Amino acid sequence: MNKFWSWLNVSLLLIGGLSCGQDAQQKLNQSTRALRNCADEQRLSPNEQASLRKQINADEKTRQIEQIFKQKVREGFNGNILVAQKGMILYKNCNGLGHFERSQRDTLVEDSKFQLASLSKTFTAVGTLKLIEVGKLSFEDSIQKFYPDFPYHGITIRELLSHRSGLPNYAYAFDDSMKVNFYKKEKPYPSNAMIMHWFATVKPTPPRYNVPGRGFSYSNTNYMVLASIIEKVTGQSYEAFIHKTIFEPLGMHQTFVATSKNDSLNYHRTAGYQWNRRIPKDYYDDVVGDKGIYSTTGDLFRWYRALNGDCLLQKKSLAEAFLPRSFEKKGAKNYGYGFRMMLDDLNKPEYIYHSGWWKGYNTMFWFSPKDEYVIIMLGNRYNKTVYRVKELIDVLNSGSPKTETTDDVEAEI
Repeated sequence: MNKFWSWLNVSLLLIGGLSCGQDAQQKLNQSTRALRNCADEQRLSPNEQASLRKQINADEKTRQIEQIFKQKVREGFNGNILVAQKGMILYKNCNGLGHFERSQRDTLVEDSKFQLASLSKTFTAVGTLKLIEVGKLSFEDSIQKFYPDFPYHGITIRELLSHRSGLPNYAYAFDDSMKVNFYKKEKPYPSNAMIMHWFATVKPTPPRYNVPGRGFSYSNTNYMVLASIIEKVTGQSYEAFIHKTIFEPLGMHQTFVATSKNDSLNYHRTAGYQWNRRIPKDYYDDVVGDKGIYSTTGDLFRWYRALNGDCLLQKKSLAEAFLPRSFEKKGAKNYGYGFRMMLDDLNKPEYIYHSGWWKGYNTMFWFSPKDEYVIIMLGNRYNKTVYRVKELIDVLNSGSPKTETTDDVEAEI
């Protein structure tokens, strides 16, 4: 039976064992050991490992993946890659530099941390769904329940999660004068709270793109607002909540939010480049939820195992996240709650993924629930080969007929 639907739902069992008198916070504080075990790599005996390698034709797949990776490098890829199937790492490698100006003193290593860009949305979505599971949020809650002065009404948590709010992108919604009027010398970079204040203070330009629920319109504002709501409802910073609820329990010790004051973030932290030009800190770098998480290929492999093993969410919640919700335009590509997907002929998710782009960083997180493989590519010098996954999928599918995919997946801010 497929692990995606059959592994032990640790989260549900632990929550189910609590008495009715215990509050939602206790439900969130699940057993760290249980969650970490769920995200750990499977331990196989030599005989089991040999049998699995033969079953999935691992040696040949590794050989082909290595050739594909070398071609990406020839085309300018600078970054790390990890490909695994059925819990077994087929290929992982590091190529290039974390900081070009430091030359060979700063070659990439397995612990190199990359800005995940829009791939960060997967964590915001799961964090939101966990709060819904324990009753601290509802899909039908409005933004005004938490931010009464927010100027756009009729938008629910559900519409924020699925990019159906119609909200404009905050990065382009305000005049440059806002940066001057709200500039604080001691804190020149705006936070989520400041962006929410801007929305409440002025009428942004452009106005809302669409009425809530009418159509799918990808906008970073949706996940910036979700992160802000997380902060309101938990009384914690987004960073503290995500770290306590996801990173720490899953043993993702190399993963941090950009706003973290933990010095560990800076160990093997990379910089983003456009070609060979380093991109300085961006004005919106401290706005998080839509982006802003730094991680490694190894930690994202733990993230994949947690999702694939039903560690963090009840199966019902995970099914909600992977339900197609951008249904106006027919086609294989779709969006759920924080995850993109490619659909099969029955409109079921054949592949689940999220890509990202932010100031020189390129990211790809792609997995197949049916064939149990994951592709993780993280780059810190803009290069489109990160989004080219078809050739890797063909190798991992071993020639089986699958849903058609394009060579390039969209780069998402």
